[in-house]
Amino acid sequence: MTHPTILTIILNYRTPELTLRATEAALREMQDLLGEVVIVDNCSGDGSFETLTHAAQTRGWLDGARLRVIQSPRNGGFGAGMNFGMAAGLSDGSQPDYYYLLNSDAFPEPQAIQHLRDFLTNTPKAGMVGSYVRGVDGTPHATAFRFPSIAGEFESAARTGVISRLLKASIVALPIPTSELQVDWTAGASLMIRRQMIESIGNFDETFFLYFEETDLCRRAARAGWHTHYLPVSEVQHVGSASTGMNDWARVPSYWLDSRQHYFCKNHGRLYAAAATLALWAGGMIWQLRRLISNKPRRDPPRFLRDLIIHALRRALPVARRAPRDPHLTDVLPEDLK
Repeated sequence: MTHPTILTIILNYRTPELTLRATEAALREMQDLLGEVVIVDNCSGDGSFETLTHAAQTRGWLDGARLRVIQSPRNGGFGAGMNFGMAAGLSDGSQPDYYYLLNSDAFPEPQAIQHLRDFLTNTPKAGMVGSYVRGVDGTPHATAFRFPSIAGEFESAARTGVISRLLKASIVALPIPTSELQVDWTAGASLMIRRQMIESIGNFDETFFLYFEETDLCRRAARAGWHTHYLPVSEVQHVGSASTGMNDWARVPSYWLDSRQHYFCKNHGRLYAAAATLALWAGGMIWQLRRLISNKPRRDPPRFLRDLIIHALRRALPVARRAPRDPHLTDVLPEDLK
């Protein structure tokens, strides 16, 4: 039986050194597998494409059609960049059986890619499978999730024991599984996708610039009868938010708010989206009250709840009547993408 082919796609946006490290790990793990690696520079505009191409040539990675470095004509975000990589296909013009998406700051451990391939090969109803992801310090990262909901938004913002216990079945982040598990969705840091599934449901929705694109893809897959799985035997080391700077946001960026709003409106309708936003705000107010009473630490970017409501109101008003834009609610793109 012929083993299926894999196209590993690594998306770079102004992180060439991390991308080279991820590429080195991917090439090592792809050495005995059928397929290729492609680096997609997401129109970085900072010399990344030239740096990556030169480094690949110098290291001999371009020999034997095992690696290509290509450049997207625009920076349309994570989903658009991955769509561009999937459209590139294999170097002989054919399409692979599986696409393996790997963050530029993620480094697969031995047999991580092979385990994902074997799982999809042996599980016909599985459309996607993700890895166990841990930080460079060994800390496990939550990458197995339930789909977001009104109750889940409230619980995530309230961060209160009694509420979490009452809404246990709605908590978005699952306890980190220790064995293979079917999940609602999993993160795209290390994610293998069946080509047949992509052909049946379509690529990433490029309306999402960053965040919620994997959630939306997994929801569309589930509606079409495909399953998403989490496979802890496949291990990947991940720097985490190295390119987005999410852990250091001074204010929540509008692209996150836009993606969240689009996800809820697209999948549940505008009324549900409004209710989810109110639930998130209400939960956040509970947390703010707890902070006042018991000196709890700040967990959200400054003015998060204010920015959340302003964003929702701007989207709800007719275009001609929208209030002036808050100059502090920035549209500036992150210096890097995932």
